[in-house]
Amino acid sequence: MASLRNEKRVSVEEAHRRTQGAHAPAVLLDVRERGEWDAGRAPGAVHAPLSALAAGAALPQAAQERPLVVICRSGNRSQQAADLLRGRGVAAVDVEGGLRRWAGAGHPVVGASGNEGSVA
Repeated sequence: MASLRNEKRVSVEEAHRRTQGAHAPAVLLDVRERGEWDAGRAPGAVHAPLSALAAGAALPQAAQERPLVVICRSGNRSQQAADLLRGRGVAAVDVEGGLRRWAGAGHPVVGASGNEGSVA
């Protein structure tokens, strides 16, 4: 795996490979707002809205001290969040095309109750 410090963006396939499974080398960090998160998210993702991160909020415990693969709906907010996090010294890349492309590639999206979710 290439160093996350030398990358800025990854494909959904690479994001899936890096973040799914019990021994995943990175954490999938979803930076969408609460309503979007509740509608649907990638299994195992950790939630930290861009608005909170931009206001100086700390990363959730599950995302601390780990490489991050940052995702949003389309890739715009995740790019901003990854830039912000790299500025804080965090190894972070964003997912090209976001959760829309993730779902379009056939990767699962789950809702708040664990059932099939949607990309909001």
